Amino acid sequence: MKKADRLSEKVIQLIDKGVKIPAPFSIEIGEDVDIDRISGDGTIFHAGTKIYGVRTLISSKTQLGYEAPVTIVNCQLGPEVELKGGYFKESVFLEKANMAYGAQVREGCILEEEANGSHTVGLKQTILFPFVTLGSLINFCDCFMAGGTSRKNHSEVGSSYIHFNYTPNQDKATASLIGDVPRGVMLNQPPIFLGGQGGLVGPARIGYGTVIAAGTVYRGDCHDGGNLIGGNSEEAYEKHFHPGFYGNIQRRVLNNIVYLANLLALRQWYIHVRKPFFKKQELGDGLFEGALEKLEMAVSERLKRFEALSQKMEQSIQVGRDILQGQQKDIILQQQAELLNNWTPLGQCFSEQNEVAIAETERTSFIQAINNIAAKEDRGYTHMIQALDADVASIGVSWLQSIVDGIVNMALNVIPSYRPV
Repeated sequence: MKKADRLSEKVIQLIDKGVKIPAPFSIEIGEDVDIDRISGDGTIFHAGTKIYGVRTLISSKTQLGYEAPVTIVNCQLGPEVELKGGYFKESVFLEKANMAYGAQVREGCILEEEANGSHTVGLKQTILFPFVTLGSLINFCDCFMAGGTSRKNHSEVGSSYIHFNYTPNQDKATASLIGDVPRGVMLNQPPIFLGGQGGLVGPARIGYGTVIAAGTVYRGDCHDGGNLIGGNSEEAYEKHFHPGFYGNIQRRVLNNIVYLANLLALRQWYIHVRKPFFKKQELGDGLFEGALEKLEMAVSERLKRFEALSQKMEQSIQVGRDILQGQQKDIILQQQAELLNNWTPLGQCFSEQNEVAIAETERTSFIQAINNIAAKEDRGYTHMIQALDADVASIGVSWLQSIVDGIVNMALNVIPSYRPV
């Protein structure tokens, strides 16, 4: 028998483990893939499945490639995940997350429980909390999104939606916070709706309960939420574009700081709250390590983009001296110089684990409450969180919000001219 006519040893090992492979000669398993990190319990690899990467992990009852070929590169997949077709690299998909065919999910993404997308969705450096739903034909990179309480009451992004994450001055310090971590982790917030055929210009902050009507390209913030935003009423305008000049960057810088602070709060949530739930799962240790790795990637990416923005202030200041006039000139140039000259201590606010020592009393109280409930009844993560009474949940929110507020305040002490009046 020719070598090409024989199944690869790794495919044979997977079949022996119990993985269902209807078309085994169409499957490609990289030499570096660790078969011990792939569950054979109810797992199905359909025709055209390709799996690469030493860090790849696939949990029980996962189904790959039902609608179209799938390529997996160093991803970690929780139980009952369905990736129906597309390319997935260095991302984590937790229990029952799913994506339809044509997806391209690149590095740094976390799709938590039952987060999902329809066909032809592009993601990178994106975090979706449980139940968040994306329609079809969407580009949604550099976002965090939460909100909703179940698959019937979820935050949604309508079809043909774009998160605009690249500026004319060629920077990507543009991540948008749609919801937040402290309240979002409790899975009890009103959903957010971003209507189809629309867009959001990052960096933006959108509060829970916000509805942005279909066809709207939104360029602002809606911190408080609960509003209906519609229409593109801004009249068209034409003015001279000055390459390298940024103008007033206060909102952009504040939104970057708040986004990073939320990521640090989420990392603490994973370390102190989510970790025991992973440990209960088959291959759970590896899945937790993968999720934590993606959070580290998210923090690193945002810091890299933020630092790049700070470095661009040197040229912006030079241009601004020539073109700015009036009383705003001194304020804008001062803020830009402050960002340029103070990047090192500003970056350290996010990179030296300052969040660990914030609100330790609230953290201890919340974790103890979780442990007490877990000792009495065995619940999965989402059911446990949703079963918390309001008083316990408020302690958890207070802990995480203290982290966000503490980190933001620390950063604004470094660049005080950005502190809101």
